[in-house]
Amino acid sequence: MTALLWQPSAEQIAAANMTRFREYVNARHSLALDSYDSLYRWSVDEIPAFWAAAWDFLGIQTSTPYETPVEDLSVFPGTNWFPGARLNFAENLLRYRDGQTAFIFVGETAAPRRMSYAQLYETVSRVAGGLRAAGVGVGDRVAGYMPNMIETAVGMLAATAIGAVWSSCATDIGPAAAADRLGQIEPTVLFAVDAYRYKDRVFDCLANTAQVVEAIPSIERVVVAHYAGDPGADLSGIRGAVSFDDFIADQRGGDLVFEQLPFDHPAVVMFSSGTTGKPKCLVQSGGGILLNQRKELVLHSDLRRDDTIFYVTTASWMMWNWLLSALGAGATIVLFDGNPAYPDIGALWRLIADLGVTIFGTSASYIGLLKSQGYQPKDEVDLSALRSILQTGSALSPEGFAYVYEAIKADLHFNSISGGTDINGCFALGSPAQPVYAGQLQGPGLGMKIKCYDPTGQPLRDEEGELVCEAPAPSMPLYFWDDPEGTRYHDAYFDVFPGIWRHGDYVMFDSQTGGITFFGRSDAVLKPSGVRIGTAEIYNQVEKLPQIADSLAIGQDWQGDQRILLFVKLAPGEDLTDELRAAVVKTLKENASPRHVPAKLIAAPDIPYTLNGKKVETAVTNLVHGRPVTNRDALINPESLDFYEGLVEELRAG
Repeated sequence: MTALLWQPSAEQIAAANMTRFREYVNARHSLALDSYDSLYRWSVDEIPAFWAAAWDFLGIQTSTPYETPVEDLSVFPGTNWFPGARLNFAENLLRYRDGQTAFIFVGETAAPRRMSYAQLYETVSRVAGGLRAAGVGVGDRVAGYMPNMIETAVGMLAATAIGAVWSSCATDIGPAAAADRLGQIEPTVLFAVDAYRYKDRVFDCLANTAQVVEAIPSIERVVVAHYAGDPGADLSGIRGAVSFDDFIADQRGGDLVFEQLPFDHPAVVMFSSGTTGKPKCLVQSGGGILLNQRKELVLHSDLRRDDTIFYVTTASWMMWNWLLSALGAGATIVLFDGNPAYPDIGALWRLIADLGVTIFGTSASYIGLLKSQGYQPKDEVDLSALRSILQTGSALSPEGFAYVYEAIKADLHFNSISGGTDINGCFALGSPAQPVYAGQLQGPGLGMKIKCYDPTGQPLRDEEGELVCEAPAPSMPLYFWDDPEGTRYHDAYFDVFPGIWRHGDYVMFDSQTGGITFFGRSDAVLKPSGVRIGTAEIYNQVEKLPQIADSLAIGQDWQGDQRILLFVKLAPGEDLTDELRAAVVKTLKENASPRHVPAKLIAAPDIPYTLNGKKVETAVTNLVHGRPVTNRDALINPESLDFYEGLVEELRAG
């Protein structure tokens, strides 16, 4: 039986927004739903009724009401949600305009900078005026090449307020990779920054911005915010550049006219990681991400007006969009830019304590770093305000779950979540009214009709298989950019199981706990002798060994079959001795199976990760098989691939 780590008290369950919503549904539909499981079953059996109830309970603001929640669920993809409704994405996030703090921006070593909801509304109004004066209108594209700072959020809100489509890349993406992404959508205005800090070093951004602008002819205006550079820096080397302050100097602000648009009007373009080719452009509707993200924040994460929420993210990741949707609940958002482990491993936890953070979000890799260094936040800082930790990015081991409760706080909701850029949200996540079991997400998200399939399309329980979604959801992409026939969209999700969304994750649904275990991306699933093995099954075992700091497993085509190659990053001062090799083999044999034992075990100086903190098995797999990795700039440590590339001939030889 999977270990039970946390059980909410009766008082916690009664106070949860999820419980209030269940009672609301019961009263609205004369039902007697008595648990999350019964509420979930109703939400996927009665999809139109569920989304209509969520719409009203969550207070979606419109100028014209919808005619019906959904026209035809059998049209998948291409479902038409909430036809007739007219609304504005940014208006729904700026519903509060008072003195409460909206943003706290914290640079790596800078003092926190605060902005109230009233100040935010006024600033967005002025920037929206500047965009309109620059000729930006409904459907035009506005982009950001920015750190995770207030001006980035303001740019997004101003663009969507006037009906433009927003997309952003973080400044840690190189200019070629940024141009590969943003150039596809041909923005007319680019928000940029003078410089940023990382490990207390200042990185000038003006030269990179100039390269991006030169590569994208459509850009007419560049708005440069001041952060870590020279406030009086010469911008003449960037076509159409003006400082942020000068851009809004002639704008008086005041009441902002929000463009009223259909539910399915495009609001954002998200990009796939681009580690195996040019990034895909996923066009998503303002109504869809607004409704779904508010559901996830208010119901599944129990977000309230008096909360302070902090998610470690960059403006390239969907979690940045997700975090900003917390504005719709009136919460205070912490925007952090920098290295979370600088100047030491406790830096982030001192910040969490000082700011009274109540909901904190991070990645599996960060939790793994804390665990590997033996850091115990509970012994160092006051975490009395913290009541929830969210985690995503990649699968977290059961030991990682246990570490949170042992080393951080015993009584909190650990909310492991999984979904993707594809839907700008989650397929599976938690609920504050349910127990937490080690290594498992608590369950499927409300309204998300997800299953686990075998290769023939049959549902599985208690066995590993493909994560699929059998019904549409509002935040799924409207379409891919420049894909008029929908061919690339179909091939990305619907080419394996017709009429069913195949997400690309390898999972198992537990019939006893109701939880879901994630084993990694299914395109990275190992198949020695035809047996499917999730890479996380290997990582969860070998990374228990104190000598191993990190690992990466891939499958190499070999003599008509596939063999497992396991690369290990050793802890400081360790060597890959015969004893350690034997320990790895013994651990995998005893705790997984003999089939999990790699054919080759190789020490590597580093493990490649995307900018979003995900291991990049596919890039190494491509290198080993002689295929190119076309977008190294999508990695946080692209130089790490040089080591693997140097092994190709050796691995092909034996």
